[in-house]
Amino acid sequence: MQFRHHPQLRADFPTLVVGTLRLDGVSPSAPADPAPWLDIARARLADTSEGQLPPIQAWRRAFTAMGLKPTQYRCASESLLRRLRREGDLPSLHPLVDLCNAVSAAFAIPVAALDADRITGDLEVRRADGTERYDTFTGDVEHPDPGEVVFVDTAGRAHARRWTNRQSGHSAISAATSRAFIVTEALHEDATADVTALLAALTGALRTTWPTATLTTTT
Repeated sequence: MQFRHHPQLRADFPTLVVGTLRLDGVSPSAPADPAPWLDIARARLADTSEGQLPPIQAWRRAFTAMGLKPTQYRCASESLLRRLRREGDLPSLHPLVDLCNAVSAAFAIPVAALDADRITGDLEVRRADGTERYDTFTGDVEHPDPGEVVFVDTAGRAHARRWTNRQSGHSAISAATSRAFIVTEALHEDATADVTALLAALTGALRTTWPTATLTTTT
């Protein structure tokens, strides 16, 4: 599978920094420990609100540029931090998802984890033409608005809507997942350093959790 951002999207958002990680050998029973990363996120929230963090502010500006209300459609990391601030914790869903969510909250940067075997062909982040199919977690089928930024595969299936806002139920990590594709994206001033640090932190956590898994990281 090849992964890329469309050149026009790169031109529209020149500060975009992307990191990817491929994980082969996932199991749902691994003893993941997201607590250290959640503690970092809680410490950040003790000093400021999630909306004041530079990575979140950059995504809010991007959502505004896309014609979206940033307080109605939030990037994934802001939604996680918002829930963590209100509830004090994040729900446990799957060891891989739990780690990705915790590291995302710690760095305030979106992290998407997809079941690689549920992606057909290549995956591109681009503006939708409106024909793409998006499967919700409740089983409904939607079609992204033309011009909306989506993760779309060769078969025309959208695996995320509104860029970093909402993933698809079709490729969500589940108990059956054995291969995962992980993407992190940032737009703020220190994005290069922060994405590098995020990938290092997540790679370390994944190696501890699945020591026999195969990991490949790119930035």
